[in-house]
Amino acid sequence: MYTVIGLALFAAFVACFHHLYKLMFNSYGFRLPLPPGTLGWPYVGETFELYSQDPNVFFASKQKKYGSIFKSHILGCPCVMMSSPAAAKFVLVTNSHLFKPTFPASKQRMLGPEAIFFHQGQYHQKLRKLVLRAFMPEAIKTHVSDVEAIAIHSLRSCEGRLITTFHEMKTYTFNVALLSIFGKDEILYREDLKRCYYVLEQGYNSMPVNLPGTLFRKSMKARRELAQIVAKIIATRREAKAEHNDLLASFMGGSAGLSDEQITDNVIGVIFAARDTTASLLTWILKFLAENPTVLEAVTKEQEAVVRGEQGLSWADTKNMPLTTRVIQETLRVASILSFTFREAVKDVEYEGYIIPKGWKVLPLFRSIHHSPDLFPEPEKFDPSRFEVSPKPNTFMPFGSGTHACPGNELAKLEILVLLHHLTTKYRWSKVGTQNGIQYGPFALPQSGLPLRLARKEEAAV
Repeated sequence: MYTVIGLALFAAFVACFHHLYKLMFNSYGFRLPLPPGTLGWPYVGETFELYSQDPNVFFASKQKKYGSIFKSHILGCPCVMMSSPAAAKFVLVTNSHLFKPTFPASKQRMLGPEAIFFHQGQYHQKLRKLVLRAFMPEAIKTHVSDVEAIAIHSLRSCEGRLITTFHEMKTYTFNVALLSIFGKDEILYREDLKRCYYVLEQGYNSMPVNLPGTLFRKSMKARRELAQIVAKIIATRREAKAEHNDLLASFMGGSAGLSDEQITDNVIGVIFAARDTTASLLTWILKFLAENPTVLEAVTKEQEAVVRGEQGLSWADTKNMPLTTRVIQETLRVASILSFTFREAVKDVEYEGYIIPKGWKVLPLFRSIHHSPDLFPEPEKFDPSRFEVSPKPNTFMPFGSGTHACPGNELAKLEILVLLHHLTTKYRWSKVGTQNGIQYGPFALPQSGLPLRLARKEEAAV
């Protein structure tokens, strides 16, 4: 009996709290109204509705009910979601000074407050120049042979066995990320960095509850260990005083003027930005190529035309792969690895008759734009030929837009092209199982990470 009464009292408390919560967020007294929409339950908001299903379903249902701009509440943050190219341009380009880059509290604390993602102005400009110095074509073209060696080793390790594609691609992109940050020194620290980072990443989209046993608590502990490893690498370099051509060297340069804390936060941030998104993209590419044999055959012929035998690929070779590049573009559009980006209003902002309150998150919805039938006919169809003509401005933003667009996109393209070259010219692969669904949270991925069997072509022909 007492249990029933207790449950009833708890339910009544939650209902009252929910009512007060909604009342609070709808009673600002602004001259203009908040965008339409719902805020969901206290604290958790509509987080589970978004991350537990196809994001297209969540966004489409909201757009149908409220239009192209609506409010919601995810990961502990009240937010405004915007699904038109004009809105994305307004937030990311023409009025970017009104919206600072941000992330949910859990991810922000794990990456570190000094990471490039959370800043505007001179500090952001300085960091961006330092990152671009290491990731511009002139810098990364010297890493082609090293990236190729990592790709060859990764594929050989997958031969003749059942693999989870996403897991293997995460290992590949993690190793490339470490190479770009630490140069060839990364091999000395790879396993320790991997061990800590793999625990850290589990809590990126957790609620920031610092209690024993929570993902957030475990992730923050791993983050501290990761910072200690980076500090050790920095100290070792300072003592050795050797020349290096990598991102860490760019951060440590005398003119950079960065503290060790700033360097560490940005190293962890670059690993985050360079790893899962690229691994997700590669997983989707393998799925789409397996399901579209005509496209796969055409890509294979293009790649066979640039085979260099023992000589290996050159930077020029990677710039002469137009069809493969269109496959990457179309995969970026269909899969929309980043469904949205986070910004935060630095002041009350008026847009299309609504008020966006200071401190609220603002989310331009890349996925909704990429899947708009008005912009991309038959949007669910995988059709690389649609990129034979450049898309209209602000309709294709896989790397973001404006001053905060991803500075590492050239490195991502390079590692994808190099892996696809060796994959299509030397291997055959087939999907395992009948599952053809999609799993969510936080990235959309083929079901079970896309189980595959990979075999060398000469073996597959036997």
